Amino acid sequence: MKLKHNINPILLQFINFIILVYTVVTYIPWYIFSGSRQAIAKAKQVKAKPVNNKPGGAYRSVNSLHCLASVLYPGCDTLDKVFKYAKTKFKDKKLLGTREILKEEDEIQPSGKVFKKVILGKYTWLSYEDVYVKAVNFGNGLAVLGQQPKTNIAIFCETRAEWMIAAQACFMCNYQLVTLYATLGGAAIVHGLNETEVTTIITSKELMQTKLKEIVSQVPRLRHIITVDGKPTTWSEFPKGVIVHTMASVQAMGAKADTGNKQQARPVPSDIAVIMYTSGSTGIPKGVMISHCNIIAGITGMAERIPNLGEKDIYIGYLPLAHVLELSAELVCLSHGCRIGYSSPQTLADQSSKIKKGSKGDVTTLKPTLMAAVPEIMDRIYKNVMNKVNEMTSFQRNLFILAYNYKMEQISKGYTTPLCDSLIFRKVRMLLGGKIRILLCGGAPLSAATQRFMNICFCCPVGQGYGLTESAGAGTITEVWDYTTGRVGAPLVCCEIKLMNWEEGGYYNTDKPYPRGEILIGGQNVTVGYYKNEGRTKKDFTIDENGQRWLHTGDIGEFHQDGCLKIIDRKKDLVKLQAGEYVSLGKVEAALKNLPLVDNICAYASSFHSYVIGFVVPNQKELVELARKKGFKGTWEEICNSPEMEKEVLKVLAEAAMAANLEKFEIPVKIRLSPDPWTPETGLVTDAFKLKRKELTAYYQQDIDRMYGKNVK
Repeated sequence: MKLKHNINPILLQFINFIILVYTVVTYIPWYIFSGSRQAIAKAKQVKAKPVNNKPGGAYRSVNSLHCLASVLYPGCDTLDKVFKYAKTKFKDKKLLGTREILKEEDEIQPSGKVFKKVILGKYTWLSYEDVYVKAVNFGNGLAVLGQQPKTNIAIFCETRAEWMIAAQACFMCNYQLVTLYATLGGAAIVHGLNETEVTTIITSKELMQTKLKEIVSQVPRLRHIITVDGKPTTWSEFPKGVIVHTMASVQAMGAKADTGNKQQARPVPSDIAVIMYTSGSTGIPKGVMISHCNIIAGITGMAERIPNLGEKDIYIGYLPLAHVLELSAELVCLSHGCRIGYSSPQTLADQSSKIKKGSKGDVTTLKPTLMAAVPEIMDRIYKNVMNKVNEMTSFQRNLFILAYNYKMEQISKGYTTPLCDSLIFRKVRMLLGGKIRILLCGGAPLSAATQRFMNICFCCPVGQGYGLTESAGAGTITEVWDYTTGRVGAPLVCCEIKLMNWEEGGYYNTDKPYPRGEILIGGQNVTVGYYKNEGRTKKDFTIDENGQRWLHTGDIGEFHQDGCLKIIDRKKDLVKLQAGEYVSLGKVEAALKNLPLVDNICAYASSFHSYVIGFVVPNQKELVELARKKGFKGTWEEICNSPEMEKEVLKVLAEAAMAANLEKFEIPVKIRLSPDPWTPETGLVTDAFKLKRKELTAYYQQDIDRMYGKNVK
């Protein structure tokens, strides 16, 4: 969608003439020297084909029509072999980087709240050889503490170099690594630790003193706690029988240990590498059992979609490593000689919450070339940049809009705009360090508007991926020369995808012009199932007559003529209203989420009523400005709790819904404005910022009763 400007029509005609002349003059040298001709040709090619002509036949990448890929390197069929291969090939190259903390201080806000601020120094690096030695010693040290092959060990830690070192140690020694999000609530942590019967947990000093201290007495089998960053000042409150170690002390034990019989512990491809507890958009988190061959197949498929991946690349790691997207991305980088510099959402950019004003965030220092993000983070970047554009002078704003609209038109044809990139978008690009060549988005659907904005302003392809924990994160990724929006690309070379009829929703794989249905993923990346949950495993996984294992995703997709997939609905998001109409809650949210006034939104519908309602986290700046225009005065909480302001926001939502061609019954009739944001810490969204509908429903139950009337069933 083009941005609107307010330029004099006569002046605009003159500017358009200049742009036309510039385009014509530069086209021939661009065509000859840019190398983009091949990219344009590739963008038009068919990317995946059905393996047969039957309705519902599986689609495969044209690069793996006859045989699905399963290994990165010959003979490297387990994760320890992959790392050993990479260590041998890239021995002295830098691998894991961590920024040193120069100074920490408290900053008192006008509201009286105290925020922790940091000043950070340079990145210090561990080489491939360094990481390998540390992992070997740590694995041996765990054996000294009594850890046995094929038994579970938990990691409950923030994303950092020590997380990856611990994971590699477990892969080498065939320990089954249980991953838990650092933002999970106490009950979920206890459930995961007790279900997997772990006796050892790897964590950080901060998480030990905050979350673990509160729940450790509810984990009776726990015997060892290993902190990756030194011992806390006090740990006397822990129950008897629980011993606290540091990672360094365990590595020291391992360095001295006798490893004569170690070879027997090596894993085989079918062994479980990770039991990954999903943050779960519904109910108690489930542990997904992911084998060595599952992960290797998945990262093989992902790596094939990143051209020229290698030693020159720098990846910034800041998403939770307990999420399959981040773990897979880092393993792809590790296996190809890339550097991984660690960060966090609080220190990522110069404007991040923990970075002291005037000092540099991690992207500015690291200057990464590769980055993964979830849609929520990209949506925030989009809104922040557009807010800054709106604050520009009229001349600056119109110049930006002209360049934006011009580039949008050019990239839709497959052309590049080097002049706009260097003169207009350079400052925006610097927000992510200025060197990003590929942005990968996953974890949830990315809106077409945000995807196109990131393409234009950050001057790089934005690859949208689709995968689940249950498919080892692998499914599809858009190719770098595919500049269409709203699609998730063709199946990766490691898997195949077919669509199964869903009669209730009215989706059939015989639909025209595009076959539609529930997405099923098949291939070696499809995981073993759910830990100690055979019933759910049988429900979500099936095996066909050829022995192929299929994951039933619950997502609805359609295949386009070039073999690319588009996610169009979700079975769990479909609600039948009282009058019989079906409402896709995800579709409603996608149509409204990109409004400047909306930071987040959750649509809700009851089958006992005839209309949709919603919970909205408004953008504070936009809502306060709207309140000022309407003459409403009050605190932030008073504005959000005002029925008058609810009506004003509803008007804005209704206009946007109609512009997005939503049906009348799909448009929210009543809303609740939430003064507090939804974060993983609140338990209302997952670590990938997906809505937790069950938790949101419980949290806003009184508001649901109010909006539907007291007699709601």
